[in-house]
Amino acid sequence: MGTMVSSPQLFLNREVGWLKFNKRVLFQAKDERNPLLERLRFLSIFQNNLDEFFMKRVGGLQRQFYARVSTLSPDGLTAEEQLKMLRPKVLEINDDIKTLLTQNLLPKLNQHQLYMLTWNELTPSEKEWAKGFFRDKIFSVLTPMAVDPGHPFPLISNLSTSLAVSLQVPNEEDMLFARIKIPDVFPAWVRIPNTDPGLERFVSILEIIRQHLDHLFPRMQVQNVMAFRVTRNADIETDTEGVEDLLELIEEEVKQRKFAEVVRVEHGPNPDPWLLDFLMDELDLTADDVYEYPVPLEYKNLSSLVSLNLPQLKYKPWNPVTLSQLVDESANIFGIIRQSDILVHLPYESFATSVERFIVTAADDPTVVAIKMTLYRTSEESPIVHALIRAAEMGKQVVCLVELKARFDEERNIYWAQAMEKVGVHVVYGIVGLKTHAKLAMVVRRERDEFRSYVHIGTGNYHPQTAKVYTDLGLFTSRGDITSEVIEIFHYLTGRSLKTDYSHLLVAPITMKTRFLDMIKQETENARQGLPSGIIAKCNNLEEKSIIEALYEASQAGVPIQLIIRGFCCLRPGEPGLSENIKVMSIVGQFLEHSRIFYFRSGKLAELDGRFFIGSADWMTRNLLGRVEVVAPVEDKQSREKIWEALQIMLNDRRQTWDMNGSGDYILRQPQNPGEEVGCQDMLAEKARLKSLLFKKMDELKI
Repeated sequence: MGTMVSSPQLFLNREVGWLKFNKRVLFQAKDERNPLLERLRFLSIFQNNLDEFFMKRVGGLQRQFYARVSTLSPDGLTAEEQLKMLRPKVLEINDDIKTLLTQNLLPKLNQHQLYMLTWNELTPSEKEWAKGFFRDKIFSVLTPMAVDPGHPFPLISNLSTSLAVSLQVPNEEDMLFARIKIPDVFPAWVRIPNTDPGLERFVSILEIIRQHLDHLFPRMQVQNVMAFRVTRNADIETDTEGVEDLLELIEEEVKQRKFAEVVRVEHGPNPDPWLLDFLMDELDLTADDVYEYPVPLEYKNLSSLVSLNLPQLKYKPWNPVTLSQLVDESANIFGIIRQSDILVHLPYESFATSVERFIVTAADDPTVVAIKMTLYRTSEESPIVHALIRAAEMGKQVVCLVELKARFDEERNIYWAQAMEKVGVHVVYGIVGLKTHAKLAMVVRRERDEFRSYVHIGTGNYHPQTAKVYTDLGLFTSRGDITSEVIEIFHYLTGRSLKTDYSHLLVAPITMKTRFLDMIKQETENARQGLPSGIIAKCNNLEEKSIIEALYEASQAGVPIQLIIRGFCCLRPGEPGLSENIKVMSIVGQFLEHSRIFYFRSGKLAELDGRFFIGSADWMTRNLLGRVEVVAPVEDKQSREKIWEALQIMLNDRRQTWDMNGSGDYILRQPQNPGEEVGCQDMLAEKARLKSLLFKKMDELKI
């Protein structure tokens, strides 16, 4: 068994799996059941995802290739083989975009009087307006940069769009190169003012600049122009050994990333050969690093249209409901948690009236002596950060672990870390070499003669904006067996605790992997002994080899395994003799599936008596061994019932769910019966709304 399971044929490629996930996102842009502007939004999400894929994954593979690293992926491929395999797949997806835009989305926009226009489609008066817009607003912001012996090739920052221009001095043969960076102070598509109600006409900022190059290069002959966009490697290697100041290191890394090595250059259709050769030469690129986008590059940024106030072309807005236990705003939230654990399910239930209330109340509560929490990502307007600052100013003991290496959020996190430090918050930057990804908040209150702790353990970030669009779970509890271990985790994060005997919480990188493997093995043993067995796991990605091997073994013993994996999954489900008892599905919809749930039947006759866990970790090597993660048991009966109901709704969904086969391909489920055309996310939102209404009605009737 052991030798068979280490075979590369038993694992699917992670990078290919990720591209297939992004194709499922792109499908949302194709799916005519979605409102039109939401389809544009999904196209934008798809583009952003692909940018990140090149920055992180392709960048990492290129570094391995150039460093001649010989490590193989679990499916047995070198970095070079993976890079060669990925390029045609990306080009194929790009072709999809051309068809989608030209034959579907743009004509549909026109039907709704929304027009994205080229210069030739503008009326004479619109061209006059564009000329004035260029002269009054754009011209002074632009910086054309020539390249010649006295002007070296300019540094081109990550994800910036530029125009490459070939010029000639009149009566001279030599061709000259100039680059114009497109400033991001303007939207990619500018709305043309008009008085017709309902009519929205846009022209791209690129198009306006293209048409006025003679103002930037007077008396020169403009031969050709080509828009291009640069993607740089975000996988920057930093030496953290012996680091005195992690803050300084990350600040430097963020600066470096803007100008790290280029991993991709994109251009639109029909590029100018001389300009393209010049660019490739200056940026030291091969043909494999160059990607032709099948439509003009301005179509990569559609945010001007997505943000239009046209509710009839968008999802019906969802207003999260307040949990029935927390409806009474005057009630003390700590008293409520003392009575019983509370489980909140975002975004169906409100982040503001649960998590935010927990922290904000703690900041203002005179009996609170300490607040400790982890911040992985947050936002400028977050009441949580302001509450921590206020609590510190009032003399409370406030500890905040800020993860500086939360990718692409480093600058924001550095800013808030420094703002909190100034007012006396104890800001900690985690453990060198490990990201802190756990979602923990703890409040310590002085109650009569004792100190009592209250904790929130979640699956998502303390971020008020993402809490509206990510599905996440959060557990509030004051149970001593859990809170005492959370105290120990904060000691581990802020001090030098080497505690290894957590008996309730699963803590990575200390005990989590072993505990998960033990529970999978226990299910395997139960199945062999004829006891009830079963595993349900919901997470973002699955690639950890020993977890996959243990799941294969469990399947062969007869354990029914259902995996809800949003992104990539390196396990092959449904393969005879290997994994016929494993089903893998992926849910992609209006909300980003982000909650992590783990269920083990544990030999119990009643399914609800099995073991339930929620937390911050995926079944990935980086989560289990390279990060600080926390997964907590859910013991409270009402909370377990809530999780079980949500899992059943997801497992039975026939609107937003894709089933994965052993080759790693996904088939979208089709509604078979009336009612099945409603997706699981809509169903969970409706259930939350009805429960809230029922509670209000009962409260009114004083039942």
